[in-house]
Amino acid sequence: MSDQTLTEAEIADLRCLAGMIIPPSAKYGVPGADDDTIFADIVTSIGRDADHVRAALARLRTLAGGPFAALDATRRAEVAAKLRADGGAAVGALTRIVLLCYYRDDRVMVSLGLEARPPFPKGHSLEQGDWSLLDPVRARTPFWRPVS
Repeated sequence: MSDQTLTEAEIADLRCLAGMIIPPSAKYGVPGADDDTIFADIVTSIGRDADHVRAALARLRTLAGGPFAALDATRRAEVAAKLRADGGAAVGALTRIVLLCYYRDDRVMVSLGLEARPPFPKGHSLEQGDWSLLDPVRARTPFWRPVS
């Protein structure tokens, strides 16, 4: 998704809201979700959720009575709380995108004590569990159609 999918006003509102969803933390030395790098990832990751994101931003603008980013901090907090309380699929999709992009930032991963690297090809070690828990699934009659 390019920046052209959202209007400049929508981008400004989204950036402001993202910074409220995950603000920066001096205590942990991490940026907020409105950080330039993280926010660029958010905008380019909207993809198939563009309609939901636009709907959530439209609802945000309606609740704000205009541009959300132009509100003072107190009013912004009230409007964001109302949007969160209203919830819905659109708000859920927007929040999910913000969280996913935030937690794939290297600075955030390092602050959590994790290596800033993709999980593959190096992989992660997992403790072996009880494989017999899968026996009922293996014994189940197939419910799919065989491919000819």
